[in-house]
Amino acid sequence: MKPHRLCMTHHLVLSYDLHKKMEIYRPHKAYPVELAQFHSADYVEFLHRITPDTQHLFRQELTKYNLGEDCPVFENLFEFCQIYAGGTIDAARRLNNQLCDIAINWAGGLHHAKKCEASGFCYINDLVLGILELLKYHARVLYIDIDVHHGDGVEEAFYFTDRVMTVSFHKFGDLFFPGTGDVKEIGEREGKFYAINVPLKDGIDDTSFTRLFKTIISKVVETYAPGAIVLQCGADSLAGDRLGCFNLSIDGHAECVRFVKKFNLPLLVTGGGGYTKENVARCWTVETGILLDTELPNARLDTFKLSLARANQHGLSCEIYGLYDIDPTTFLRMVCNLPDDVLPFSLIEQENLNSKSYLSTIKMQVLENLRSIQHAPSVQMQEFIILWLLIAVIYEFQVPPDFYIPEFDEDEQNPDERMDQHTQDKQIQRDDEFYEGDNDNDHMDVG
Repeated sequence: MKPHRLCMTHHLVLSYDLHKKMEIYRPHKAYPVELAQFHSADYVEFLHRITPDTQHLFRQELTKYNLGEDCPVFENLFEFCQIYAGGTIDAARRLNNQLCDIAINWAGGLHHAKKCEASGFCYINDLVLGILELLKYHARVLYIDIDVHHGDGVEEAFYFTDRVMTVSFHKFGDLFFPGTGDVKEIGEREGKFYAINVPLKDGIDDTSFTRLFKTIISKVVETYAPGAIVLQCGADSLAGDRLGCFNLSIDGHAECVRFVKKFNLPLLVTGGGGYTKENVARCWTVETGILLDTELPNARLDTFKLSLARANQHGLSCEIYGLYDIDPTTFLRMVCNLPDDVLPFSLIEQENLNSKSYLSTIKMQVLENLRSIQHAPSVQMQEFIILWLLIAVIYEFQVPPDFYIPEFDEDEQNPDERMDQHTQDKQIQRDDEFYEGDNDNDHMDVG
């Protein structure tokens, strides 16, 4: 989970010039009050306070909040959480305000975190926070998870409501983490039948996985009629992952992304697990291309090196989250472990333990559960808006702004103080604010 894999993804995206086809934003750091929209205030406050140097003073709290083994305390932990969570929150807000159709945060997707504790290297559940934002504008939100691990934190957060349907495709059994996600876990009370679990066994391949995925997701969208979709693209479901046990190729994994995109609904895409970093970078780059309707040819490693050199020339270092400075030489040595062709991917010899009869049984159980719910459940969107307006009139309040960003005033800046990266960004004029060529008035000849 070190940021190297995100740095590799970032530079591989640059090497294909994909950044020229989308808008790129540095997220705001989520405020503690935003994180507490889902997480308990005492848990958020503890994450804010704890450091590696002081953790020995809080042994009881570490146990209470499940910090330690899989969720170690490290330097700048809270800032790490603020930035990846802020990315997903900002992505949801841009979708809500119709500023984009698709928003991507490969740093997000930490789906195990619970309301009052960390789990599986997930400290803050950015997915839940993003979905809560989407629910401000959409009556129903669909969450889809193709990480090899069950999306237990997201499912648990919405287990009792029909406003969110969670669908998770994951390995189940053999004491595999987190141990939840049986097909029989379907939600409770108002949320009964709105939690869908597709438990799979080792070795599932592209054909079996994509066929099952398309059948179930098609029926889910038809029945549930979501207003927006959140897609968690954990790459530990790829073949050869250090922690995973599936046998999916990048093409198979990416086919799920392509299929979800075709519904033409507001789409928030995140990363997730993935522990063979070269494959993670390949996978998320290919899927970025798919979301941009751009098929990627194989790229030679020298193109990747050129991209890195160009990035350094323009001041784009490998500062991930402002937490880790990866020396360009070290980074280049790391990526040189990639083969000459950056994108090709090899499957491994692995038996598919998912028989046709097993997959058929799972599919029939899921479809039967879907038949148990009404079409387009919960409050209808028109009723939802009317109810919201009625409440606003009664209580005479306005919807608060998503967040407040103070304007930067150069006159008030102390020249002796070093500005952080977020402040520096606000002084950079975007390249696309000016015309080039015939439309550039600055270059017109004046007679």
